[in-house]
Amino acid sequence: MGGGEWRRVVVGVSGSPGSLAALRRAAREARRDDAELLVVLAWEPPGGDLAHGRSICPLPVADLRRDAGSRLLAALDTAFGDAGPGVPYRGLVVRGSAGRALVETADRSDDLLVVGAGWRGRVCRALFPSVARYCLAHAVCPVLALPPSPLYRELASVRRRVGLRLPLDARELTEGRP
Repeated sequence: MGGGEWRRVVVGVSGSPGSLAALRRAAREARRDDAELLVVLAWEPPGGDLAHGRSICPLPVADLRRDAGSRLLAALDTAFGDAGPGVPYRGLVVRGSAGRALVETADRSDDLLVVGAGWRGRVCRALFPSVARYCLAHAVCPVLALPPSPLYRELASVRRRVGLRLPLDARELTEGRP
C-alpha cells in the first residue's frame, strides 16, 4: 500500500527476536507510506494485577513502569542503534495485556498493526494466549503478522540440546548453508 494510505503504523515490542523483526518491518512500512510509527510495549505486574495487589511486599508500580520504558528503549536500540528508525516515531508504554494494548492503540481503520508471530508449541499455546491471534481477531485495522525466521526453530533446538547437556557438533549448524 503506497502513497500514504496508512497514517500510523503500530507495532508491539517485547525484545524478543520476533518483535524486533516486526519493529524493523513496521519502520519500513512507515517509511514507505510516510506514516508515523507507534512503538508499543505492554506490561503487567508480575503475576498480574490481582497477585500484585495481594502481595505482601509488592514492587512499586512506578519502578515496574520505568523498567518497561527501559525495555522499550533497549528494543529500539537493538533494532536500529543510534540512527533510529528513520521515521517520526513515538514509544508508548502501556499497562495491560499485549494484545489488548495493541488493539486499543491501533484503533483507527487506516492504521496498520504489525506483530511478530513466533513458533509456539502446544504447551506454550495452552498457557499463554497468542498476541498475534488476539490482534487478528479484534483489530479494526489491517494486521501484518510476521512469521518467525526459519532459523528460529534451529536456534531453539540448539538451546534445548545445550540446556539438556546433549552433545552438539557445531558442523551440524552449518550443513546445507552457503
